[in-house]
Amino acid sequence: MTPAKASVDSTRSSVPAIPTHIPETNGHTNGRPQTPSTTSPSHSAHKRSFTISKGHTVSVVLISSALETILSSKEAKRSLPLRDSAQKALEMIRAGQGGDRPREIFEPLRLACETRSEKLMIASLDCISKLISYSFFADESSAHSLLSPPPSPALHGRQSMSGSQTNIPQPSLVDLVVHTITSCHSEATPETVSLQVVKALLSLILSPTIYVHHSSLLKAVRTVYNVFLLSTDPVNQTVAQGGLTQMVHHVFMRCMSGKPAESDEGTTTRSSVSSDPLAPETPGVKPARHSLDTRLESVHPHTELSTHDMFIKDAFLVFRALCKLTMKPLNTESERDVKSHAMRSKLLSLHLVLTVLDSHMALLVDPLAVIYSSSSHEATTFIQAINQYLCLSLSRNAVSPVPQVFDVSVEIFWRVLSGMRTKLKKEIEVLLHEIFIPILEMRTSTLKQKAVILAMFTKLCQDPQALVELYLNYDCDSEAADNIYEHLMNIISKVATLPYTASQPKGSEPASPAINPRTQTHNSTSHFSGAISVPGMINTSTIGLSEGQLRKQGLECLASVLRSLVTWGTTAGRTPVDNSAESGARTHLGEEIGPDSLTPDPSLDRLPISAGSVEALRQTTDIVDDPTRFENAKQKKTTLLEGIKKFNFKPKRGIEFLIEAGFIASPLPEDIARFLLTTDGLSKAMIGEYLGEGDADNVAVMHAFVDILDFRNLKFIDALRLFLQAFRLPGEAQKIDRFMLKFAERYIAGNSQTPFKNADTAYVLSYSTIMLNTDAHNPQIKDRMTKAGFVRNNRGINDGEDLPEEFLLSIFDEIQNNEIRMKDEMDAAINLPIAGPGLANALANVGRDLQKEAYMLQSSSIASKTEGLFRTLMRSQRRSRAGEHFFSASHFVHVRPMFEVAWIPFLAGLSGPLQNTDDPEVVDLCLDGFKNAIHIVCFFDLELERNAFVTTLGKFTFLSNFGEMKSKNMEAIKTLLDVAVSEGNNLKGSWREVLSCVSQLEHMQLISSGVEIPDAGNKGRHKKLPNEDLANESRSTHITVAADMVFSLSHHLSGTAIVDFVRALCDVSWEEIQSSGLSRHPRLFSLQKLVEISYYNMNRIRLEWSNLWDILGEHFNQVCCHSNPHVGFFALDSLRQLSMRFLEKEELPHFKFQKDFLKPFEHTMINNANPDIRDMVLQCLQQMIQARVQNMRSGWRTMFGVFSAASKVLTERIANSAFEIVTRVNNDHFSAIVRHGSFADLTVCITEFCKVSKYQKLSLLAIAMLRGVIPVMLSSPECALSVEGQSPSEDGMIRFWFPVLFGFYDIIMNGEDLEVRRLALDSLFATLKTHGRSFPVEFWNTVCRELLFPIFAVLKSSQDLSRFNTQEDMSVWLSTTMIQALRDLIDLYTFYYEILERFLDGLLDLLCVCICQENDTLARIGTSCLQQFLEKNAKKLSDAQWERVASTFVKLFRTTTPHQLFDESLRVEIDGNTPEFDTNESNGQAILPAPLSPTGEHSPSQTKPSLSDRRRVFKQIIVKCVLQLLLIEITNDLLRNDTVYTTIPPDQLLRLMGVLDHSYQFARMFNDDKELRTGLWKVGFMKHLPNLLKQESSSAATLVHVLLRMYFDERPGHQSTRPQIAERLLPLGLNALSDYAKLRADTQGKNIAAWTPVVAEIIDGFCRFDNKTFIKYLPVIYPSITGLLARDISPEIRVGLKKYFERVGYTQGIMEAS
Repeated sequence: MTPAKASVDSTRSSVPAIPTHIPETNGHTNGRPQTPSTTSPSHSAHKRSFTISKGHTVSVVLISSALETILSSKEAKRSLPLRDSAQKALEMIRAGQGGDRPREIFEPLRLACETRSEKLMIASLDCISKLISYSFFADESSAHSLLSPPPSPALHGRQSMSGSQTNIPQPSLVDLVVHTITSCHSEATPETVSLQVVKALLSLILSPTIYVHHSSLLKAVRTVYNVFLLSTDPVNQTVAQGGLTQMVHHVFMRCMSGKPAESDEGTTTRSSVSSDPLAPETPGVKPARHSLDTRLESVHPHTELSTHDMFIKDAFLVFRALCKLTMKPLNTESERDVKSHAMRSKLLSLHLVLTVLDSHMALLVDPLAVIYSSSSHEATTFIQAINQYLCLSLSRNAVSPVPQVFDVSVEIFWRVLSGMRTKLKKEIEVLLHEIFIPILEMRTSTLKQKAVILAMFTKLCQDPQALVELYLNYDCDSEAADNIYEHLMNIISKVATLPYTASQPKGSEPASPAINPRTQTHNSTSHFSGAISVPGMINTSTIGLSEGQLRKQGLECLASVLRSLVTWGTTAGRTPVDNSAESGARTHLGEEIGPDSLTPDPSLDRLPISAGSVEALRQTTDIVDDPTRFENAKQKKTTLLEGIKKFNFKPKRGIEFLIEAGFIASPLPEDIARFLLTTDGLSKAMIGEYLGEGDADNVAVMHAFVDILDFRNLKFIDALRLFLQAFRLPGEAQKIDRFMLKFAERYIAGNSQTPFKNADTAYVLSYSTIMLNTDAHNPQIKDRMTKAGFVRNNRGINDGEDLPEEFLLSIFDEIQNNEIRMKDEMDAAINLPIAGPGLANALANVGRDLQKEAYMLQSSSIASKTEGLFRTLMRSQRRSRAGEHFFSASHFVHVRPMFEVAWIPFLAGLSGPLQNTDDPEVVDLCLDGFKNAIHIVCFFDLELERNAFVTTLGKFTFLSNFGEMKSKNMEAIKTLLDVAVSEGNNLKGSWREVLSCVSQLEHMQLISSGVEIPDAGNKGRHKKLPNEDLANESRSTHITVAADMVFSLSHHLSGTAIVDFVRALCDVSWEEIQSSGLSRHPRLFSLQKLVEISYYNMNRIRLEWSNLWDILGEHFNQVCCHSNPHVGFFALDSLRQLSMRFLEKEELPHFKFQKDFLKPFEHTMINNANPDIRDMVLQCLQQMIQARVQNMRSGWRTMFGVFSAASKVLTERIANSAFEIVTRVNNDHFSAIVRHGSFADLTVCITEFCKVSKYQKLSLLAIAMLRGVIPVMLSSPECALSVEGQSPSEDGMIRFWFPVLFGFYDIIMNGEDLEVRRLALDSLFATLKTHGRSFPVEFWNTVCRELLFPIFAVLKSSQDLSRFNTQEDMSVWLSTTMIQALRDLIDLYTFYYEILERFLDGLLDLLCVCICQENDTLARIGTSCLQQFLEKNAKKLSDAQWERVASTFVKLFRTTTPHQLFDESLRVEIDGNTPEFDTNESNGQAILPAPLSPTGEHSPSQTKPSLSDRRRVFKQIIVKCVLQLLLIEITNDLLRNDTVYTTIPPDQLLRLMGVLDHSYQFARMFNDDKELRTGLWKVGFMKHLPNLLKQESSSAATLVHVLLRMYFDERPGHQSTRPQIAERLLPLGLNALSDYAKLRADTQGKNIAAWTPVVAEIIDGFCRFDNKTFIKYLPVIYPSITGLLARDISPEIRVGLKKYFERVGYTQGIMEAS
């Protein structure tokens, strides 16, 4: 040894040392990326040395010893090649030449391994390991690319090397090393050798300088894997498992560390390793790659792959291999034995897959990790490449009944969901919808399985973004089959509310179906099972042990969902942010949280790639997150599901709905058919029913439906299967017939190469096949059809010939082995087998696990269906590489619809456990959930949901039933109080519930303290007391402070929230008060709190305070008027305190806050009949006046309102007290009242006292006060009514004079006491007379229009009568007050005629109305006043005014002319009766206003009047006749008055003569019509024959007198009208003379007496004509005069005749004038 050693030492200096840099070929330094150096070719050769560092020669000794061991072995002696190679290698080493010829050094080691000698194998392998660690086998150059020994998996054929090489190239050294090491292991290999194999392979794979790729890498991994499986030594198993994990980690780690820098400008160095099966290298072709744009350009067949590409490919191959290993099926034995090879293999491979997903997710989803296909050279991203293997692995293992397999599968899926959801949208949907959600719902799955899935979903629910994205991408996507989020929430809620059964011991829970529970701990079995510790894994040993645990898990999950929704949707100040900013923030968050974070790095989805190649690599996620878009999408999906539901119930209606909603493009058969064929969720049976209908429309759709199906190049049985799986065939023969005819026609059209001669054959055979299918698989059929029978049935169907027998038999076999079933039938859940009764069945089931058997059946169906879906999905994805858009969430608004779709399950899931359990943890979870849910509903203002959650939480406080309360109910109270404090601004209507609970809590505290509170609702029964602990807790600091904060923090509530709060508190307060009845100690807790919060909130802005007081004031109105005086006193005192506080604040002019604030006092005074309460109201106001008078503004108005109300109170002391206060206020604070605009209210208040009849003394004092206000008002500087040199302003008149005058008017109209009314009337007109001179004309106008004339409104309108209680009251008022008022009004007009003449029309109209009354008294007063007015003011009237007076008379005469006398219908007999008519009816005691109806010339009525109508008309006629006489009388009186006569213009006199003449003619015509008068007498118009003699004679007398006076009037105006006068006078006189001459003395004495003075005056007038006129008319008059001589005439006429005849004598010269 020494010489050898010396030799090696001596040669040490000649052997170059190992370079400190790593070779260019690797691109690495100690596993870190290194920019490739650009050293010259002379330095590129890698020199090997056995010297590690100066002076150390360990390697040389080691290799020498290994070679010497080989040489000295007996195997070397037997084998010449081994001996020679070893000898040669040893010599080279000793000569220091081995560094450049590694193959020759390696050869003896390789041959030694092939000897299968344990000793040599161990020595060789150990030596190889050491050499590897010194980078001894790093390959020489990249010039010789050599094949790996075995081909790479899944690669068929290999391209040969470039032109000159035709022989199979020699393997590369690395491949040779791998092959040598792996060959050392077999089933029989000793454990020691196996250990060396693992170590050697591990050092090789982990070497930073030697790269093992592709097939060699897979071989190395497979070998270590086999060592783990085949070794029986626990140490070896552990080492192998650890080594395998390290190798896999390394393979993936180097992909990330070996990533080429995109800014790299140098050429990326290619791997020199021979085992690249993807792209054979062509020397010299080294294209530079500066960015990914160039990388994704079409890959040239001879493009070389970079080291990084090789690493990516390695990682893919390893991952694919692991996935394939996980897919190996387990047999029944393996499932039961966790130590079996198959089971350990599966578990190890699953754990390795999990490890990769957990640690290297960034690589898997990296869009830059691209794999190039060896055949088509297409670029595929890593995720797309592994997608199908990963999903298939999950589809097979996630349904495993073996707990360990199931658990790891769930963990794997969790990693997929958390890290790959943006890439595998559709795949995740399939896995959730087809596997994980169904297992959670299945009755046959174990508690443990459900618990594991639930634990995984809990993790999902803890990540807000993942949860929101689940909703956006599946529930808002109409392409997604299921609303996964909604479905999941429903299931979790059901789990949380699983029914509670009788308590079971934990041990009685069913064990897992396959493995004994004791083998479930990972620690003891890890080296057997292959379990690898991965951070964040669910500890399954502690979950799923009982249903109670599962319930709790479900509850935790629901609580997590709500927490996440709160985090996402309602974080303080959250606003929709820019996507990029949001993404950046999330990325950093993800880095901080670590591998368990669900947030995928969105930056991975953003590539700087040209548009053309983007979609080939990835799916775009950076689409703007628009909540409206998702809301519309969700709405659309909901509508679609509703349409599907309608279709599945009534197809025709469903189709109509879907066309209307736009889901079916048009009513065309093709569109409907396509929808039926492609839409998930439609019932196959209903599709069959719809298509089978005989209507032309349905048949057309059926034909279109079959036409869409593609039967080309399909075997008959496959085509039929495809056809029958699209819908369920209906039962009726006719429908089946239509289907089969169309199928046959379609099949023949698409397949020319068939044995069928025509479509009939296909039609018959399809029928026959359906019958065979039923016969072969229907359990009710006993005698099955045979092959011969089937062949026989189908003889001669091919146009008279037989079909080939093999063809028919193949159909028979196919049907027998594979029933034609619809997919949904195959997917139908398999129920648990039900054990029949009896001992036999019990024995048969001994040892069987029925639940497991049922689960196995279901799970295999699930797995195969899922696998089929994945294969379909992969095919469709290959066809369209664009894939599905995955939407990343960034907007908080999504939480609203998410909560809306799931709030019912949330509520059920939280309230169920809270009701059924007392477990503190469960209670805390439920209450936390409630708190979060309420936070969400308040934030998004979801009214229905808010009411539901708050009400439910309120019920759980059990405050309505103290005796049943438990500690959980106290917790509910605390939660509710916390909610009130935190969510107050958004609770709205739910405040009612919260405040009810606070009220009941206080009640509970009182009861538990021993204070007895009777409850009106309980009718004397005492409530059961709460237990002492709970009673003490109810008084705890937490609850007391929280309850107090609800009120004390109310001033922080928003303007709208405080209104809701106060409204609710008022309601609760009223409930409390009502429940107390008439107790001496009513419950006033909430009322007290109302007062408190009023204090807290009094400083709010006035607008908010007004809204508050609208509600508070209304409540005080209610409470102050409560029947229980104790309530009223408390409320009034509270109101007084509040008012005092409120009045401290100054009020600006023109505001009315004080007025509104004090309104409840007025309401109480009016509505609470209790004298003590009313007295307290007055005391409160008196205190306020004393203490706060300086701040009183608009409050005066309400105060006077209170005093006014007090005046009407029936208790004298109240009225007296109120009047005393008013007197004091008037005396002491008059100027303040005026200054603050309440003068009118003062006068109204005084007026109210005046109007009360009960206390005359008060009334008289009050009217004295009202009169006394005038001088004070005039002298007050605030009123400014008597400023010298200025007339009062209109505004001042209205503000001050008008209220006083209106007060008098009001008393006149409504005063109950006659004396007070008289005083008011006197005061009104005296005041007007005294001060009217200073009134502006406009104010007089107001006074007349609004005060004076309205006094008489009762005459015009019956509506004004309502103010009188009885007719007697009205009669008294009319006969005293009104008549006096009319006289006073005339007097006032006379006094102020110059001012009031402008209102003459109003006065005349008023007098007209007064005269035209059926009541004689009123009419006479009216005529009297008219006469008085004209006589007193005749000289003041202008011509125009006389014209209006004349018009008034014309109107009066017309209105009172009884035209109805000539109505023939009045003379018709009614029922032969002649009723007596009481003409005295209108002369009763009562005076009632009854305006006449102004009838014109009455046309004869066609209808026959009733008796009552006729009596009414007769009465009106008589009244009119009387009024006409009255008018004639007043006209006569006026015109005989010299003042009136001399001032009235002649033309107006003539107008008056005209109406008098009309009256005379009317009466004369009536009197002449004897028949008419007799007819009226007969029907009972009067007791004697009616006549208008007085009217005729008096009108004639007035006419004659006035006409004669006008005729002889010497004034020029009258002289000019003489011809007109003569025209009227002469016919009148002649008629009178003529009629008089005809009167009979014996029967018409009255007539003669009436006419005698008239005739005398006529004759006298004729005598006074001048000679010319006398002579002119003599021929006409003389005959009439002489006719009188034949009668017995009175002396006065005789004297007139004497004068006339003397005048005739004189004029005719018969006599001479004396």
